[in-house]
Amino acid sequence: MASDQENSQDANAPDDTSEKEITRGITIMKSIIRDRDKAVTYNVNWNADNQLIGSNAAKLASYIGTLVRMHIPITATRWSNKELGSAKDNIWTEILRSFNIEDTTIRKKYILQLAGKRHRGWRTFLTNKYLKDKENFFVEYDPEYPVKYAIFITEEEWVAFVAQRRDENFKKVSATNRERASNPTYAYKKGRLGYARLEEKILDETKSDATSLPPHVLWKEARVGKDETVRDDVQHIYDECETLSQSISTAEDQENRSVLSRALNVPEYPGRVRGKGHGCTPTSLYKNPRRRNPSNQEVMETLQALQAQVLQLQKDNERYRCMEKCSSQLKETSEKASINCQNKFPEGISSCQLYLSSPTYRLVGKGKVHNTSGDLLHHRPLPDGHLKVSVDVVLDKDALLPIPDIVSETTFLRDAIGSFVAWPLDLIFIDDEVFAQGSQQLSQKIGSRQKNKRDLPVTSLPKKGAFVPRYQISLETLVDSSDMATAGAIRLLDMEEDIFGYSCTETIGKEDLEHIFRHQELGVGVIHTYIRFLYDNFMRGNDQLSNRFRFVSSSLVNKALICREPDSCREYLVKRFMASSTNNLYLWPYNSGCHWLLLALDPLKEVVYFLNSIDGEWTNYPDMKQLVDTSIKVFRSQRQARVPRTKSSNITWIKVQCPLQRNGIDCGYFVMRFMREIINMNQIEIPITYFDEYKCAHYTRLQLEQIKEELCQYFIEKRLII
Repeated sequence: MASDQENSQDANAPDDTSEKEITRGITIMKSIIRDRDKAVTYNVNWNADNQLIGSNAAKLASYIGTLVRMHIPITATRWSNKELGSAKDNIWTEILRSFNIEDTTIRKKYILQLAGKRHRGWRTFLTNKYLKDKENFFVEYDPEYPVKYAIFITEEEWVAFVAQRRDENFKKVSATNRERASNPTYAYKKGRLGYARLEEKILDETKSDATSLPPHVLWKEARVGKDETVRDDVQHIYDECETLSQSISTAEDQENRSVLSRALNVPEYPGRVRGKGHGCTPTSLYKNPRRRNPSNQEVMETLQALQAQVLQLQKDNERYRCMEKCSSQLKETSEKASINCQNKFPEGISSCQLYLSSPTYRLVGKGKVHNTSGDLLHHRPLPDGHLKVSVDVVLDKDALLPIPDIVSETTFLRDAIGSFVAWPLDLIFIDDEVFAQGSQQLSQKIGSRQKNKRDLPVTSLPKKGAFVPRYQISLETLVDSSDMATAGAIRLLDMEEDIFGYSCTETIGKEDLEHIFRHQELGVGVIHTYIRFLYDNFMRGNDQLSNRFRFVSSSLVNKALICREPDSCREYLVKRFMASSTNNLYLWPYNSGCHWLLLALDPLKEVVYFLNSIDGEWTNYPDMKQLVDTSIKVFRSQRQARVPRTKSSNITWIKVQCPLQRNGIDCGYFVMRFMREIINMNQIEIPITYFDEYKCAHYTRLQLEQIKEELCQYFIEKRLII
């Protein structure tokens, strides 16, 4: 150690701290390293705001500082620098080896942000210790290389670090920060405890059932010294926060400034919550993110959506004019007759679906339409072009009534449940069951005229704009005139080996045809018949399509077989995948027991496209997902593919934003249309937002009827019924 005389000769020379350095030593957390070698790990806890707490929190924080000094050079000026990515990953990997932390994005982000704070603190420590004097001013001489930290810092890094710190711009920033931090108005007095562990300590001591404390409560407690006295100015801020918290709502607190920021009269920093400490953000505290200004792309998308709505409104307005013109022509001259008794609705009371066209065309409720002659609404005649409707179910709680009810002063649909309202004719749709019954009655009339004839009936041309299910009516007529009209009758359809990878025979019963005619839930026989239709009409003779798309049999792989015989299901899938050496998309209609969905599997790229018409997640079908993942891994092993270790367990699942069904029976029809559109687009990769040519929120009834028409036409052309 230098003498006092030597110090007096050079007042600007730094103090010799060799004795202090030897006493302090270097923190490298040897105990953690020894425990790691013994496979001993430490548990850590997190509070309700996703902050680190518990007995091992301080140990982890110190270990993070050690790892930062080992892996991050002191010359790194920006923690967000992409060049530090591999070093950050190494830090995260080392922490996971010694501490039991979930390997999730939110946990990794918290730890690496804490590592960034440790890195800034490390650089500040070196600056204050070696580059500044006792008055906290930069020294003029060249500081010596800190041999004590040679395991962390090379001589080249030290020279570069000193040059960075002596930069004039840095000195200005340092002086500003020093001035700002020299005399804090409300000094923090809890040392290294931190807000999160302070909150934990308070909750433990008070034995409270609460999971967190308000920010202003923690702020006050953090400024209580060892003598347990509270300064008057601190108490004043706390009292003001208590008063403000009684008058400001949670939403207002979130969208503007917290009560603590208001009481302190200071701005709030983005991404942090004052009085809560590291890791607590507005998102974690308020459980939903703060609003942000939309990007240019979002503004353009919103503008395009508004333009589309305006165009739709113009079309609706034109349609309304046509409807008014038609309704005026249909008005009867008799005073007893009602204009509202329209031919498109069955007479009497029928279940119906209620739609609105503004601001968007959508289903808003369900009820019953009363189509009776001379009907009145609240003792008053119905407006032209409207029918009386009783509201049973509301699907859009914010939907407005087309015509407000002046009697009950009701404007919202939700307030009209159980009462009668007037509804526009073109926005009322009879339920599918009534539609199916009407279709059956029509086919019976045609069938009676065609009795005992083997030729196809000739249907009359439909009215302009109307849809007549020609092939459905024709097929139903053929069924009625054949032995398929009797119970238990069946037909057999041969399925070639190229379709499912093995030869089989599909059985079609009368009930399968009845499901098509009455638009009911479909069985596997109908789905497989449509697959045969797709193969015959699109893929047969087309090498490009037949080599690109293949099918998986729903008879060999379904929920029941997966639970009962998982090995056989896996063997079939792997064998199916091994049948081709090129990229194929395997279309698999999967039946979960009460619902159809479509999986499109690309086993070579290890990608699974998930198309579900009820907007469910693949996690709802764990047995199916496990089978698919296992089959792809076995396929990978059998073809001896090399996959990076980081991706060895990651099969990519993509949820496609496909059209959604509006009821509980259309899933089979949606799956058939999905397969048709995928093959028609001739693309292995399915866009996450679905194909632009077929993008829509819901399939219309006409789009589903087209699929049924193709099925019925296929039955007729194959002469399966005759």
